[in-house]
Amino acid sequence: MMEEDKEVISSNLSVGANSIRVTEAVIDGEALTFIIISQKLSGTGEHHVDRTYEDFEWLQQHLFSLEDEPGIQGIIFPPLPAKVPLNASAKVVKQLGFLAVGEDFGPYCAALETYLQHAAAHPTLNKSKGLDAFLTSSEPPGQKVKKGIFNRLSQAVEGIRKEGHKDVDNFFQNERDHNLILTGFTKTAAERFLDVVLSEQKIAMACGHFSTALHLCVEPGEDPNKQAFSKISVKMSEVIGSVGKNMESVAENNTNTLGLGLDLEFHYLEAEKEMLFRRTCKLVELESASRNAERAKPVKKAAMEEFKKETEKDFDHLSAVAKQEIARFRRVRVERLRHTLIQWCEKQLLAAKDSAELYSQHLQAFRGMAQ
Repeated sequence: MMEEDKEVISSNLSVGANSIRVTEAVIDGEALTFIIISQKLSGTGEHHVDRTYEDFEWLQQHLFSLEDEPGIQGIIFPPLPAKVPLNASAKVVKQLGFLAVGEDFGPYCAALETYLQHAAAHPTLNKSKGLDAFLTSSEPPGQKVKKGIFNRLSQAVEGIRKEGHKDVDNFFQNERDHNLILTGFTKTAAERFLDVVLSEQKIAMACGHFSTALHLCVEPGEDPNKQAFSKISVKMSEVIGSVGKNMESVAENNTNTLGLGLDLEFHYLEAEKEMLFRRTCKLVELESASRNAERAKPVKKAAMEEFKKETEKDFDHLSAVAKQEIARFRRVRVERLRHTLIQWCEKQLLAAKDSAELYSQHLQAFRGMAQ
């Protein structure tokens, strides 16, 4: 966690946001169970709980349903990573991106961990008792709740119409236009970088096959030429094996740093888009209420005016919260991207240093063979 920690004023959570860890994913039949460990704020120990992906869905829906919290529709909710199947095909990997890369579910656990940390660090969401129970209770969190107003309205025909509705506030209209452009660029960058990682994995696998093939060139016998050729084949096999391991390490570092960073950035931009859409829906509702109040007959005039005032109050509150969220989002995403890039560079520099030392040893070995 970075900037988020500095903004938490009060919380109902009994654990620290920074201490939350999703340590592993355990295969349980045809499903995954995630082990979550968090440090008690009292300092007296840790909470260990196990949760399924359906439990994470319950938590996300629970946070969405906090409609008694003023301005909840203006919040940019931390994006919940998509569900990843146990045996992800190449097509699924392309759809899910870096979450489906690797066989140990390490990136997936890291993404779920980030989700929980961001929810626990949010100055509004961290007041949820449901979130605290999710992190600390040994019992399952509960049944799915109704998705209500957050049921991805942008997928409906009416939603598409509202998405294009002109905003009355230039700040939000500019933010919507900026979000649309940046989301497209970020998605493209993540897809291209995923292609790089998948190519690196293919190269690493090919190096492993080549290394094995070179070992098969070893021939027994007393013939000096055969012995010399076998010796060279063994050494070349070691070199190619080192190249493959280096490429595998580079691909893993790319996935766990910049890959997951780009994936998170894209989904956060989508979360902001959904928040902006919810505000647009409220704007359309307010405009409709204003028209109805103007056209209302005397007998209904007072009721319609009252409804208009309540809608306007909700809209103003939503807009105020949304502006705070956008300012927070802009500040945090810059820090998050900076941290991701630094981590990416450091990992790759360490991998390059280790490889350079290993290649130097191989070179010295070849020189010794030539003497």
